[in-house]
Amino acid sequence: MHVVIMAGGKGTRIASVASDIPKPMIPVCGKPILEHEIECLKAQGLTEITLIVGHLGHIITEHFKDGSAFGVKIDYIVEDTPLGTAGALVYLKERITEDFLLLNGDIIFDVDFHRFLQYHKEHGGVATILTHPNNHPYDSGVIMADKDGVVTRWLHKEDERTYYKNRVNAGIHILSPEVFRFFDEVKKVDLDREILKVLIPERKLIAYDSPEYIKDMGTPERYQMVIRDIESGLVRAKNLSQKQKAVFLDRDGTINVYKGFICNINEIELIDGVAEAIAKLNESGYLAIIVTNQPVIARGECTFEEVEQMHEKIETLLGEKGAFVDDIFYCPHHTDKGFEGERPELKFDCDCRKPKPGMLIQAAEKYNIDLSQSYMIGDGMNDVEAGRRAGCTSILLGGNADVICRQNLLEAVDYILNQK
Repeated sequence: MHVVIMAGGKGTRIASVASDIPKPMIPVCGKPILEHEIECLKAQGLTEITLIVGHLGHIITEHFKDGSAFGVKIDYIVEDTPLGTAGALVYLKERITEDFLLLNGDIIFDVDFHRFLQYHKEHGGVATILTHPNNHPYDSGVIMADKDGVVTRWLHKEDERTYYKNRVNAGIHILSPEVFRFFDEVKKVDLDREILKVLIPERKLIAYDSPEYIKDMGTPERYQMVIRDIESGLVRAKNLSQKQKAVFLDRDGTINVYKGFICNINEIELIDGVAEAIAKLNESGYLAIIVTNQPVIARGECTFEEVEQMHEKIETLLGEKGAFVDDIFYCPHHTDKGFEGERPELKFDCDCRKPKPGMLIQAAEKYNIDLSQSYMIGDGMNDVEAGRRAGCTSILLGGNADVICRQNLLEAVDYILNQK
């Protein structure tokens, strides 16, 4: 797969770190950001690379030359005038005839690209964008997709929003050659607004959601965070080709205030300290995954859409406090019958309703999780038993049973992180 890297950024927000070199050449742990990217690509056999350069581009070309010193083959497109985030792709229209990878040149990542490419091929989109949660979704564009991964909405940070799923564009894309239909002349083009968003009504823009490590160098604070994460080994460990560790979290009574069967989004209220606890998990490298029984769907008291809107509210409230969950699994089934408006097709003995471990096992398969190195935290014995059956260590909140007990989520997370 050919790789195209947009490496012309000026880095105006991070000028205090380095203002006399292109943003992709800012050194991180002794080497430029762009060199980190190329090393990750080379390790996975992605060695045919085109760099699109502009501002102070000679610094990039002089450092990498033809790429042979780095074990790859590099050619260049030089923008004499800025062509936006995609205009230079017109020069590749006759050269690229297969799916290709398009990356921003100012991000640190470690991504399993083979997994990403397989997903792209299975879903048949013109473009597949890698999305992920971050700790500042309120000032980021967010991507809304349906259960099949088809993008339905793209909200830019200036667009009005209330509650939303915390998924942002990571700056990593796989594009089909079909995108070249948008290019017929040399001109400035905005990739997001003029190409990718145009594919949404066609249902040809796909979102590949991943918890892998991807961070831009947008601010000096994020720059320092990336340095710490590289030095600690976190960046490499988050690649999904590596076994992951997770903390599975019950929802009602663990994350949000317990109010019985919640059927109204207005009843969703985070427990004090929950955002702080989950933010600690995010920084530690553990995946934070909600697993929750939601029998209100089978009982006919809530629709799937209403439950998902509640989850969007939880993600929004967490994001406002710098925290995120990597995924949410919920069981809509319930065996008891006799409820007015119940949904018969959901009334059966499933494998996912806790205390059965189905949701944890689904997550483990999706994210390559080592369940023996993972934890289940909840406020009921169903949570404890689901964790045990999955092979996790279980922690009961506010309980007094023959298991590990802690009073709240923050205390439980501190316990987990102190086990290292």
